[in-house]
Amino acid sequence: MGLNHIGVSALLFVALGLVEAQWLMWKFQATTGPPPEPSERQMDPVPTLSVTSECNETAVHVEVKKNLFKNGKPINTAALTLGGCAAKEDTASQVLIYESELNGCNSRLTVTEDELVYVFTLGTASEPLSGTPITIECHYPRFHHVPSSTLMPSWKPDDSPQAVAEPFFSMRLMMDNWIFERTSNQYQLGELINIEASVLPFNQVPLRVFVDRCIASAVPDITTVPRYSFIENNGCLVDSMIIASSSHFMLQTQEATLRFQLEAFKFQQGNSSLIYITCFLKATVASASPDPEHKACWYNGNRWTAAYGTDQVCSCCDSRCSLQMEHDQSGQEPASQITLDPILVEGEI
Repeated sequence: MGLNHIGVSALLFVALGLVEAQWLMWKFQATTGPPPEPSERQMDPVPTLSVTSECNETAVHVEVKKNLFKNGKPINTAALTLGGCAAKEDTASQVLIYESELNGCNSRLTVTEDELVYVFTLGTASEPLSGTPITIECHYPRFHHVPSSTLMPSWKPDDSPQAVAEPFFSMRLMMDNWIFERTSNQYQLGELINIEASVLPFNQVPLRVFVDRCIASAVPDITTVPRYSFIENNGCLVDSMIIASSSHFMLQTQEATLRFQLEAFKFQQGNSSLIYITCFLKATVASASPDPEHKACWYNGNRWTAAYGTDQVCSCCDSRCSLQMEHDQSGQEPASQITLDPILVEGEI
């Protein structure tokens, strides 16, 4: 899916899907007698064809053959986990399948000058595989490094003169399991569209992402008519106020990711079944408390509900939540405008 970024690098992940899987050596221990000297210790790698993995923008997919060691002895499938996460078993192909978001399953994030590296461990809780677990690494490059003198966000957590990197924003259509990106942009009228907004941290500082406002239009230009502003007022999902609407934010359990569902609709004007969704995203440090200008709210029953924090922060959704103009992106905090690829909505109004 193509993403249109304004204010940040358009190359979010040039190594999309690239995974470096390191199969560490495992050792055979002597059952009797003193242990051999290190130079004499027998070593053998886990067969690489027994474990395959794939990374995308936000998740990792790992498949493990039940005959992991090619010795005819099946592994203990109940005990083998990916960082404590259990597998789904494909009995037909004798394969264990693990799926996780990049920051799930007890992964470790390492930030280097050039890369973000998410490390997963495949093993058992009681004892690693033959003394050493298998590690899987997802590598993503970091870009857009600039001197601190030219990028000084007002919320910057420290005053170090070291170079900082601008955070990366993204927005994607997701499958119902919220793990992998949806490959089709075709929906039926009234079907729920799963949309995920996310931000990558910089300087190892966790960030919280917000969807400030979203506009649907019949063409990529959001200033044209017809258009429909379905998120406005600094994070109020006004489409949820429509009678019988199922549009809503999901509870935000991870600061860097915000998800919402929008009922697929069509414009009555014109004959086109295409809609373009453009959203304005912004971020703060994850530790910051929600406020009227930094929130995610939807109308649930007869009241406004917050995706995180107390519902009180949503009380301004029926009036005005910001003293600034909603279209003002003054650079006081990281922000980005993103337009999804056109969505085709089928069905009669």
